[in-house]
Amino acid sequence: MPSVRDIRRRIRSVENTGKVTNAMSLIAASKMRRAQLAVTDGRPYAEKIHEVIATLAAQPTDDDTVHPLLETRPVNTVGMVVITPDRGLAGGMHANINRQVARFILDSDATVRSIVVGRKGRDFLVRYTDTVQAVFTDLSDRVSLADTTAISRLVIDGYTAGEFDEVHLAYMRFVSTVQQQPVIERILPVEPAALESAQRVGYIYEPDPATVLSALLPQFVEMQVYHAILESIASEQSARMVAMRNATDNANQLASDLTLVMNKLRQDSITNELLDLVGGQVAMEG
Repeated sequence: MPSVRDIRRRIRSVENTGKVTNAMSLIAASKMRRAQLAVTDGRPYAEKIHEVIATLAAQPTDDDTVHPLLETRPVNTVGMVVITPDRGLAGGMHANINRQVARFILDSDATVRSIVVGRKGRDFLVRYTDTVQAVFTDLSDRVSLADTTAISRLVIDGYTAGEFDEVHLAYMRFVSTVQQQPVIERILPVEPAALESAQRVGYIYEPDPATVLSALLPQFVEMQVYHAILESIASEQSARMVAMRNATDNANQLASDLTLVMNKLRQDSITNELLDLVGGQVAMEG
């Protein structure tokens, strides 16, 4: 049975751990607020540009040429941009997204080639698959569109060159502070919107359809990748804040339980000493 000194030492260790996890929770909370604002501010633009591109792709044109990013072909190779955290201590977040990615790879009939953002996804895919083509790590918590351009350029060049026949994004979508949803969605080729006959107006492009789409489609891919990274950052900070808060609560509860055990041991020790004293006194009197 542990001594009072051992239990006191363990209480001190647990309390120190609780202080660390509490500090990490506060830091994550401050970063989470900023990341949430970035996500909510960027969602309208990301959704609208997707709606515009899908609507334009569904419109009839007099030109038979198809933009390379709208070209549909038999799916032999799938490109996947996997977005995960660089650091752990975020609960089951990285395990959830890695599980979804693994299931997608196993269920896919085509060859999957991965562009990985974050160490957690890299470590998982390098260990269990041979799909990794490129890796990006150490992105800032305050990531900008310029920071993600290299990732988007790999996607655009790969699809244009025929290296990918489809491109998917895998990331954690921020739903609320306590809920993050793993998502795998296709971004290329753009799926045309389902329009009614009255909505198929046949736009006249200036200067021409190829020029307009050549300007819009790369921006669409860049925005989809950038916004997915913003969603992942907000999800990471939320998951870390909740995980560290739970760890702090558990540490405090454990310290309380150990304090109760220590007090019982001290009480038993004092009682035994009193019994020894009383027994010695009785023996001397006898």
